Amino acid sequence: MNAAAPSVAAPATGNLRIRSLEPLVPPARLCNLLPLGPEATATIVAGRRAVEQVLSGDDPRLMAIVGPCSIHDVEAARDYAFRLKALADGLADRLLVIMRVYFEKPRTTVGWKGLINDPHIDDTFDVATGLRLARSLLIEIAALGLPTATEFLEPITPQYIADTIVLGAIGARTTESPTHRQMASGLSMPVGFKNSTDGSLQAAIDAMQAAKTPHSFLGIDNDGGTCVVSTTGNPWGVLMLRGGRSGSNYSPEVMLEARTKLEKAGLPPRIIVDCSHANSGKDHTRQAAVWRDVLEQRAAGDRSIVGLMLESNIHAGGQPASADRSQLAYGVSITDACIGWEETEALLREAHGRLGS
Repeated sequence: MNAAAPSVAAPATGNLRIRSLEPLVPPARLCNLLPLGPEATATIVAGRRAVEQVLSGDDPRLMAIVGPCSIHDVEAARDYAFRLKALADGLADRLLVIMRVYFEKPRTTVGWKGLINDPHIDDTFDVATGLRLARSLLIEIAALGLPTATEFLEPITPQYIADTIVLGAIGARTTESPTHRQMASGLSMPVGFKNSTDGSLQAAIDAMQAAKTPHSFLGIDNDGGTCVVSTTGNPWGVLMLRGGRSGSNYSPEVMLEARTKLEKAGLPPRIIVDCSHANSGKDHTRQAAVWRDVLEQRAAGDRSIVGLMLESNIHAGGQPASADRSQLAYGVSITDACIGWEETEALLREAHGRLGS
């Protein structure tokens, strides 16, 4: 009788390039640990309603979405929020001020991916801590009475923080993504769609149409389990113009093109202009010129312009990212360079006065 052949282990075929898989706290558990209080809830509910009324034309105010390119220092973000809240209260009759609180940074190649992904800025990718810091900060800002806006990049992130957000955004690099269009269709707040990085408007308009439609897709539930997510569609999409490789796109001619394309697609002609990125040639000192140009168009009667966005921090400029916090200047961006607080305050007051003239 022949001896049995020795068994040979089958070669592995999956997860060959996965270094590790680390479980995360389920969204429901984090939300229970960091719940919304009554003040924060009131801010979020009222803020979403106010944005919807601006988008529908029932509220004549202009949205001003201002804040850091990205949040890397929670204490500096709190400082900024206190300043902005005090200013916003005095301008609220003509401006709906929303703080830009961005935690996820899409990168063209590589670079720091934001507070949620890498809160220690050291490539340890402590996402659990990042999610906790992000949610805590958003609740604090909402409790102040200040609404917030953020970009959603990872499709799982909304389950952890979306209940705190008043205005969402889908970025230029993800506007064409079916995953992000489906995700936007289920978000509980209005969502802005940026034009693609080449400057084309069509991808964002297509995204607005797609997000209005109900979808079913794979996702996670509040307990962290894989599930099929079925949405009702999001009717509150808005086009965000941020320029592209071909240059800026905030001129009256582009505004007319955008309105025409939106109306042809059966979408309301509502537009937010991002004064940074390619619209300013990635030069933070030119944001003011874009702001004033678009403000003049709005003051001249272009009601399709419903909002303006500034990348702003406590101090102007930018600095390299560093895990050594002692090497980082306080209130200075570690991603795109921003304008400083004094200029931000002056531009908001200028807009308030111009809209009242």
